Amino acid sequence: MNEAPKVCPAGVIFDMDGLMLDTERPILPLWNKVAKSFGLEIPEEMVLRTIGINGKSMRELFSQTYGPGFPYDNIQKELNVFITKKFENGINHKPGLLVLLDHLARLGIPMAVATSTRRERALWKLGKADILERFAAVVCGDEISNGKPAPDIFLLAAQRLGKETSDCVGFEDSPAGLQGLHAADIRSVFVKDLVEPSPQILATVWRRCGDLAEAAELFG
Repeated sequence: MNEAPKVCPAGVIFDMDGLMLDTERPILPLWNKVAKSFGLEIPEEMVLRTIGINGKSMRELFSQTYGPGFPYDNIQKELNVFITKKFENGINHKPGLLVLLDHLARLGIPMAVATSTRRERALWKLGKADILERFAAVVCGDEISNGKPAPDIFLLAAQRLGKETSDCVGFEDSPAGLQGLHAADIRSVFVKDLVEPSPQILATVWRRCGDLAEAAELFG
């Protein structure tokens, strides 16, 4: 990471899955495991296309790819059973998460979550990861009409923090999330998990960091 003056934003907005919580890589194989019980195959490349988008957009993606008869709801219901079982004893943090959250808390910077996951499941995950209480606001995919890459979820997160978007910084691991931050006029920090964005999307990124602990060095 290039040396640059430290910043102290009015607020920081975080994606959840794959960015703060190690929840995307572990469930990749579960998609096809569930699909096989319905006589279907869902390749990993297809699952990677769902990263960062909400349920409505995901449903449309599968319908466009596999046809309107694709049993999306049934697969999601079964997948959630597997996910609940997998994470029932806790969810691992991505490297450096607590270092970053503790640093921002010491600076007195309010934090929000902006996740495409529906609210009930998002609160469950944040609770299992023992970080829910660290955030002043949590905005979820079922609370907005247009999911990422639209800016709606980030605009609402900044509003709930009571801050202007241009005064905030947002963290994302997905191309859709980075596009949404750019559209919301929020400086973005990219920390890669599973997907490398296109050069066009990377050109909009404010900073790229290897992990969240490295990102803590941006703020002071």
